[in-house]
Amino acid sequence: EALEEQNINLKSHQLDGFYGDLHRLGYPDLPRYVELYCNQEIPQEEKKSCSMPADANLVARDIYTNSVFSLKQLPRKFIYFLGNTKEFSTTTSSIDIAAPSCDNKTTKLAIRLQDGHLVESVIMRHRHENDAGRIDTRVTLCVSSQVGCAMGCTFCATGTMGIRGNLCTGEILEQLVHAERLLREEEKQSEEERAGMIFVSTSIRNVVFMGMGEPLNNYNNVVTAVRALLNPKLWNLRHTRVTVSTVGVTPNMKRLTEDIPEVALALSLHAPNQEMRSAIVPAAKSYPIEGLIDALDDHLMVNVKSKGDIEARKSASKKKRVMIEYVMLEGDTSSFKCAHQLGKLCEGRYLIVNLIPYNQTDVKDKLRCPSVEHMKEFQRIVTSYGAFVYIRQTMGADVNGACGQLVVKKEKKSELMDIEDGPFHDNTKSRRTAARYNNGKDGRAGATNKDARGKGKGDDNFVRNLTIATGAAAVCFLISSMIILARRKKP
Repeated sequence: EALEEQNINLKSHQLDGFYGDLHRLGYPDLPRYVELYCNQEIPQEEKKSCSMPADANLVARDIYTNSVFSLKQLPRKFIYFLGNTKEFSTTTSSIDIAAPSCDNKTTKLAIRLQDGHLVESVIMRHRHENDAGRIDTRVTLCVSSQVGCAMGCTFCATGTMGIRGNLCTGEILEQLVHAERLLREEEKQSEEERAGMIFVSTSIRNVVFMGMGEPLNNYNNVVTAVRALLNPKLWNLRHTRVTVSTVGVTPNMKRLTEDIPEVALALSLHAPNQEMRSAIVPAAKSYPIEGLIDALDDHLMVNVKSKGDIEARKSASKKKRVMIEYVMLEGDTSSFKCAHQLGKLCEGRYLIVNLIPYNQTDVKDKLRCPSVEHMKEFQRIVTSYGAFVYIRQTMGADVNGACGQLVVKKEKKSELMDIEDGPFHDNTKSRRTAARYNNGKDGRAGATNKDARGKGKGDDNFVRNLTIATGAAAVCFLISSMIILARRKKP
């Protein structure tokens, strides 16, 4: 629409090429893009800032030896528009805090959105020696899909914040843009400048939707973001390297199986029966545990004709990661009786079970993690039923590795809404609501600088005027009532 207003005619392949250029360059601001485009030559130091898909082949990478630009002839009016517009930006968010962990592998990012809210991402760097003696390296990014969360899990700090709104597709993808920028900066630094942080790669290999929010409650924007991650022209990640985690929204689990069945799906179960699960996951009351396990199983077996075919089930489990996440809390849900119940739920399904040691958070109830010995026995019992059970490695606990903790502490310091006030506290910065977000139709990072939530100001004025009118009416009613009563008392 903006181009039409300026009478700029751009063909679809030219616009696609422009977006591709932005991605390969790591989304520089538009004046910098224009400068690079006009020169048609990238300085040597700028080449390290270019972003290519993690699985791109060497031929594709050789584009850097000449130019990253897919098109050398864009309309001059379009280039002039890019260099002078203040209406659009390649990214609308920024890194507010980058907190490195003492484990030298993890960095927690607090990303400030254009309306002032914060969301979290976590960069996890992995380096280990495999069975063949080679060093395997990878970078995993944990991303958020919402500001806050409506599911209310009693052990999760994010759940205590309430829901403040959905992230649009661009805001989800910008978390990758910021993470990769940080990784590219680390590549340029010496070991001393990195302060011990290991360098693994400049590219994200795995993305897990396990940050703030319930991804399947922001279904359309999350699915569009996932498709961008899988797009060969953008991040080009393998399907098995993108994991969507859910507390359990059965209808949308089924939709996900229909729309993108190849991606990995993780169910945050946390208890093996409905009664216990409802006590710690309030949203569980709406979705029976049997239906959740069936939906998870359907995602695994979507391309298998017969669910009773054991060999086909084994084969499917090797091709696609379908897993149960189970937080280990000291108490009933981590008892050995519950281990047997969990094992029976998984029996014959060839599911992966991730046992997650509880990280201390600021939730109301003071919870603790069981001992390592207890978790290993729990693991052994569940494994005896045929499940693949792992105890997840804890990373970044010293930088408040539990979801939502860093944001909560930052908000308390900056006088944003306190979590005790809930999502509807009278604060203009807290009025980000899901209704103000259009579902993402494009998988590219970057968006207009215009605040899509600006309509909220009009809503606030309407509410204010309505409150005044209601108050005036109430006063008139009271005065009228007093006059009538006074007249009745007269002889």
